[in-house]
Amino acid sequence: MARTIALVFLVLLQLNLPARAETVESEIAYLLDYIGHSTCIFIRNGSDYDGAAAADHIEKKYDHFKDEIHSAEDFIDRAATKSELSGQPYRIRCSDGSTVLAADWIRAALQAHRNAAPSGN
Repeated sequence: MARTIALVFLVLLQLNLPARAETVESEIAYLLDYIGHSTCIFIRNGSDYDGAAAADHIEKKYDHFKDEIHSAEDFIDRAATKSELSGQPYRIRCSDGSTVLAADWIRAALQAHRNAAPSGN
């Protein structure tokens, strides 16, 4: 009996994996689109970039680290937090002139996206 329950559990777990992977991919796609369409300035190693250039750069890093990224949070941590060369954190400056860490700004966008998403998967 225990073996049957374990087998059923494993089958159900496997059935859920594609949906989870699709969710991760869709969240990352959302974040790249959010960054790319933002009017905020992305600051990397002391230079300013528009949203499209920032999204392009982050997407290239994502492609490089894809094997290490298993969640939207991994994506933020590996591809959108800091320069691999200098170690300097990425920053965002929006219209009010304040500057925030890009990782915090992107995490807030992810949380707002998740809160707005319909439940009931």
